[in-house]
Order: sequence, then C-alpha cells, then structure tokens
Amino acid sequence: MSFLLLIQRSARAALGPVLGFCVMGYFAYHSFEGERGLYAYLRLTEEVRIAREHRDDVRAERIALERRVALLRADTLDRDMLDEQTRTILNYTRPDELVILEAPANRR
Repeated sequence: MSFLLLIQRSARAALGPVLGFCVMGYFAYHSFEGERGLYAYLRLTEEVRIAREHRDDVRAERIALERRVALLRADTLDRDMLDEQTRTILNYTRPDELVILEAPANRR
C-alpha cells in the first residue's frame, strides 16, 4: 500500500509542472502557427509588399496615361500625339511608310 501512496504523491507533485509545461507548449505553438502567429505575420508582410509594388506600378501607369491624355486636350493639343492616335484608331498609313508593331507590355 505504501508503494501506491508513493506513486499518488509523486503524481500530485508532478501534476503542476506537467500542466505548466503543456500550457507553455500550447502558447509557444500558437505564437508561431496561430492565426496571429509569426508565420502569419511574415505571410501578411509579404502580401503587403506585393500589394505596394502593384500599387506603384498602377500609379506609374496612371501617370503615363494622364500625360498622354493631357497631350490630347484641346488647349494643349500635340500634333504628333493626334497623328499617332489617328493612325492607330483609323489604321491609316501612307504607301511609303513602314509599320513596326510592338507587343503589348505584360500585365499582372
């Protein structure tokens, strides 16, 4: 009987540290793998970086388009831009001209 009593006392004495270790393990695991853990933070940081790059690309494209539109306004009409747009839209060329077509830029 004293052997069972010894085991029971040892189990009670070990219960606190084992329970504490389990709780620490739970929080350690979720600090890396959880919804707001380290890996989720790194993934979101990468997504933010990609979104910012995309935003910068879109801004640059918008600025370029705004410049082209500004050249076609009535008060600042650029004859070269008007000629280019006319030829593009109407598919017009003179017989002595050589047409070189460029592939459109790849978009994401």
